[in-house]
Amino acid sequence: MRPESQAASLPIMSVAELTGLVKTTLRTAPRLRDVWVEGEVGQVSISAAGHCYFTLKDERAQLRCVIFRDDRLMMPFEARTGLRLVANGSLDVFEPQGTYQLYVRSLQPSGFGDLALRFEALKAKLAAEGLFEASRKRPLPPMPLNIGVVTSLNGAVLHDIRRVIARRWPLARVVVSACQVQGQGAAPTIVAAMRRVARWTDEETGRATDVIILARGGGSLEDLWPFNDEAVVRAIAAHPCPVVVGVGHETDVTLAEFAADVRAATPSVAAELIVPSRADEQARVAQLGTRLNGSMARSLADRRQLLNTETRALEGRHPQAQITADRERVGLLLDRAARLIRRRLEIDRTTLDRAGDELPALVAGRITSARAEFARQSAALGALSPYATLERGYSIVRGPTGAVLRDSRTVKSGDPITVRLQRGEVGARVESVRDSES
Repeated sequence: MRPESQAASLPIMSVAELTGLVKTTLRTAPRLRDVWVEGEVGQVSISAAGHCYFTLKDERAQLRCVIFRDDRLMMPFEARTGLRLVANGSLDVFEPQGTYQLYVRSLQPSGFGDLALRFEALKAKLAAEGLFEASRKRPLPPMPLNIGVVTSLNGAVLHDIRRVIARRWPLARVVVSACQVQGQGAAPTIVAAMRRVARWTDEETGRATDVIILARGGGSLEDLWPFNDEAVVRAIAAHPCPVVVGVGHETDVTLAEFAADVRAATPSVAAELIVPSRADEQARVAQLGTRLNGSMARSLADRRQLLNTETRALEGRHPQAQITADRERVGLLLDRAARLIRRRLEIDRTTLDRAGDELPALVAGRITSARAEFARQSAALGALSPYATLERGYSIVRGPTGAVLRDSRTVKSGDPITVRLQRGEVGARVESVRDSES
C-alpha cells in the first residue's frame, strides 16, 4: 500500500471534473469539431422532443450519435437501421452519462464521394445564413401576365413548360432567358440569365416579370451540380420576384430548390403551379354568374312583391279620385278653421263690449279715489309748510340776498329787508342791529 502522505499529494479529481476535462479537450481539438464518419446504422430511436438517437458501427467499434429535431427536419432522408451512411458533425461529451457522442449536422448515403461532401457542406453553410428559411418564401401571384423561364433552348423542357402554360392560362406571356443547364461553366450562365430576366420589362406596359421558372430535366448528381452552385443559389434568393425551381425528377434535390420560393417536382409541374387552370377559372366564373343571377332574381322578386303590395293598396283609388277626396278634405278643414276664427272673434267682441260698459264707472271711481288721496297728501304737506305759521301771526324776514334771516349779525343798519306776512310782503330797512346776547 502507498503511504498516506503520498496519497494526499496525488492530483485526485472528481468524476465531474474528469468528465469536464475530457469535454474541454474534445471541444478544443480542431479535428474533432468538423468530422466525417462512415459506418453502419445500428439501433435508431426518436425521442418525444423529435431528436434522433442512433449508433454508427463497423467491425471493431461503435459511436453514439444524436441529431437534433431542427437538423433532422432539414435532412433529405432519415437514418435507418442497416443503412451505411456518412455522418458529419462534432464530437462532444454528454456529461450526465459520461459518454462522448457525435452531434450530427448532416447525413448522406455512403459512396457518394466528394460531390456529396461538398453538397452537404455548402448546404449547411447556406442554411446557417438563413437562405433556406420558410419565413423568406414569397407567395406566387394568382394570375401572372409575364412569366420568365430560365432554361436551355435545347431539349423538351422549354416545350413542356410552354405547352402547359398555353393549355392552362393562354393569357400569360412567356419570356425565355437561355442558359446552360449542364457541364463546365453552366453556373455562370444561369446567374446571367437570372439577371437578364430580372431586368426585362414589357415595352408597351413597362411591367416586369411576375414570376420565374428555373428548370431542367433529370440527371445524375454530376449533371445537376450547376444547380448546387453557391452563386446560383444566392441569385435565386436575391431575385426580385418569386422563383419556382423545377429540376430533374421528384427524387432529385438540389440547393437551388431549397432556396426557391416554391419547389416543383418537374418542370411541367412548375408550369402548372404558377398559372391557374383556365377550366377552373371558367367554372369559378360560371359559379359566380349563377350566384349573381340568383341574387338578382331574389332582388327582383322582393321588388315585385313590394310593387304588388303597393298596387293592392291603391286598388279602387284612382289618382283623380284621390285628388278630389283630398280637395274635399281640405275644404272641410278650412270651413272648420273659419268657424273657429268667427267664434273666437265673437267671444273677443263680447268681452270688449263688456269692458266698454264698465270702463266709465271704473275711471270715475279711480278719479274720485285719486282726488281724495291728493287732498289728504296736500293737507299733510300744508301742515308741514313754513307758510302755515304765518296764519298764526308769524312772519318770514329775508335779507338783502333774499335768504331767510336767522341771525342779526348777518345784516347791518341801513340794509334793505323783506317781511313776508300771511297776506303779502312789506319792504323795510334796518334801523339798528342788536345782538341777542348783548
